[in-house]
Amino acid sequence: MDPLEELAEALRHRLIDRARDGSSRPGGLEGAVGELVDDEAAALSGEERRDLAARVVRLATGLGPLEPLLQDGTVDEVMVNGPHSVWVERAGRIERADASFESEAELMHTIERVLAPLGRRVDEAAPLCDARLADGSRVNVVIPPLTLSGACLTIRKFRRQGFSLEDLVGVGTLVAPLAEFLAHCVATRASILVSGGTGSGKTTTLGALSGAIPEGERIVTIEDAAELRLRQRHVVRLESRPANLEGRGEVTIRQLVRNALRMRPDRIVVGEVRGAEALDMLMALNTGHEGSLTTVHANSPTDALRRVETLALMAGVGLPHAAIREQVASALDLVVHQARAPDGARTIESVAEVVRVAGGAGTRELYGLRGGRPWWRPPVASELATRLERPLEPALNGSA
Repeated sequence: MDPLEELAEALRHRLIDRARDGSSRPGGLEGAVGELVDDEAAALSGEERRDLAARVVRLATGLGPLEPLLQDGTVDEVMVNGPHSVWVERAGRIERADASFESEAELMHTIERVLAPLGRRVDEAAPLCDARLADGSRVNVVIPPLTLSGACLTIRKFRRQGFSLEDLVGVGTLVAPLAEFLAHCVATRASILVSGGTGSGKTTTLGALSGAIPEGERIVTIEDAAELRLRQRHVVRLESRPANLEGRGEVTIRQLVRNALRMRPDRIVVGEVRGAEALDMLMALNTGHEGSLTTVHANSPTDALRRVETLALMAGVGLPHAAIREQVASALDLVVHQARAPDGARTIESVAEVVRVAGGAGTRELYGLRGGRPWWRPPVASELATRLERPLEPALNGSA
């Protein structure tokens, strides 16, 4: 932390002390800060005092000690594990941040400042909360008694400009020939499932793949917290809504998937399937909405198919397991599996086509890494192979 930021933090505490003991004077926050800076930092130049006053106001009205971290372009995620333990993720690596809160009360006050404008709150009756900041950043809050180390606040910063496939090639997530192959799959309306663990970059890859959707198509995106930023002009963005304080008004991903089918979509992009909406997604893909994209948490392409089956069974409609497996085999064409390496790098480790096997759907790997080197083989005589025989539209050239 630079000396000016340290001074701003110290003055913020002085400002709080003045407010508590009733010695603050009229004139509003900016007036009080200006007076405090003139009293305590008279040795600084006029420009430096104005900069210092702006920093104090930002710390007092924003997210306090977290504000510099949120302004830092190298920070992807901020994780607060109690008032004295703040961590950040930079370039895929987690490290301790030089920031802390003075007390649990100050941390809770910051959490309240985050949630109040969003019409949300946390308390002992509802100690969990998911929300989204005005800039699109995702927020998760857990407070005691569910957490034993104090209130926990996690902020995943929103990236205003999503990655393209070219960008992912540049950072080493995938190789150029694979990017071209995946762009061709998207263009020819292959239905793609992106799998991987938490933090492996599934949503980033999903957004990059969506860049290969032709400009003239109508796209409906469905997410818990809207993160995707598609480049196409005709995009309808839907976001689920939790229940209010009275337990009413909830709109689930499943309801949004059903409603999307009535919106004349050419493509449906679901940020993540994690529940009964998997069945509605499968049925949509099997009833004329092929070419859609989604993600799922799984450890491998094969596990991804099994997980989709399990999630579809959660719909509780009484379909036999064999029927669900048949739906999976018919609906999905390709599974793209991504992982995060110990050094923080995100890499597409495997791409597999979905094939029919005895008892349902199976996978056949088309791309993988062996000894760190990529290997390939073409798809078998399947629906995917038939799709790939179609020529790539000129508008898509360069999208990979």
